[in-house]
Amino acid sequence: MEIINPLKNNNQEILSMYLPKGFYTCSKNLGIKDETLDFTVIYSTTLATAAAMFTQSRFCGAPIPIGRKNVANGRLQCFVINSKNANVATGEEGIANVKEIIQLIGEELNISPEDILPSSTGVIGRQLPMEKIRKGIKDLKNQMIQGGFEKAAEAIMTTDTYPKMRVCKVGSATLVGIAKGSGMIEPNMATLLAYFVTDAKIPSDTLKEFLEEAVNKSFNMVSIDTDTSTSDTVAIMANGLAGKVNFDDFRTALTNMAIELAKEIARDGEGATKLLEVIVEEASSFAQAKKVGKKIVNSPLVKTAIFGTDPNWGRIAMAIGKCEEEVEISPEKVSIFFGTIPVYKGKPVNDLDLEQIRKYLQISEITIRVSLGLGKDTATVWGCDLSYDYVRINGEYTT
Repeated sequence: MEIINPLKNNNQEILSMYLPKGFYTCSKNLGIKDETLDFTVIYSTTLATAAAMFTQSRFCGAPIPIGRKNVANGRLQCFVINSKNANVATGEEGIANVKEIIQLIGEELNISPEDILPSSTGVIGRQLPMEKIRKGIKDLKNQMIQGGFEKAAEAIMTTDTYPKMRVCKVGSATLVGIAKGSGMIEPNMATLLAYFVTDAKIPSDTLKEFLEEAVNKSFNMVSIDTDTSTSDTVAIMANGLAGKVNFDDFRTALTNMAIELAKEIARDGEGATKLLEVIVEEASSFAQAKKVGKKIVNSPLVKTAIFGTDPNWGRIAMAIGKCEEEVEISPEKVSIFFGTIPVYKGKPVNDLDLEQIRKYLQISEITIRVSLGLGKDTATVWGCDLSYDYVRINGEYTT
């Protein structure tokens, strides 16, 4: 069950080998914002079992309630995603536009609109350019191709600097995952935008269980900037055309693939120069370990220190101390490491070599390890540094 990145070196042989049966895509530019790909449809020739998780934002995008309703019965046949426009804060017109889009696609593909999950990502507060979208949907069925997930991964991007995709085999079945995200990322029981398809035969209840487990170990452990997106969605379709698979193998493959995609999102955070991994060990619970890890990875002072290769471990101690009162912390039991270099073990480490830490912080993947000395639970959280470019990218986002 090797997880493969087929986009590394644009490996066309791998892309042609890992094609789940019965899945077709169409990715194109509709001119929503610029000349890059901004619209994709992922379609199964047969009705598939399905599961999805969505943002907990109280200001969610127009596609979210419609997607929740359509996947509630555990069945889907199509994903439709546009980028460059989030369709958020667009009122009744925004909702009507989503309903029209899935109606038009349903007519083109001869499927029920209720079996389509819609998503949008991009700038908030602008209506979708419906004339361009209507034109782009015309003759859609004749434009679908088998596979094409590498283009779909590109079409869902906004400020991402590269597409994110993984493939693997599980027995006779194929699993494909694509994801996007580089800013406004602090998921809560959701992810950014991520879509998985497989030709494995898996009941919807089981699929939902596997997806929730995978998300909670991957995308929910990522934070770029503490801001929860209004459009976060993760979804999976399993059309069963390759037959049954070992469920334990599939569960493992889905979780590992989700973790790899989550780390790619953290690595590609807006303006990021380094991937930051925070491992919290010897916690009294997983929830405590996760909370401490998130406090560290979300701290602007920690993130800027990583960017500037500043060996200021006091910022990590500060971040640990920000945890809420119900999170027990005993400073005399805490240990802090940069990689394998100890800097604090209940008290500052004597004769600490700051230059050694500074050299470690120059590499592209940084690990901060914290032991709380309170129990046996562990959590790993991923994020990135905070650079000058983060401010530039977000300062210029709508233009």
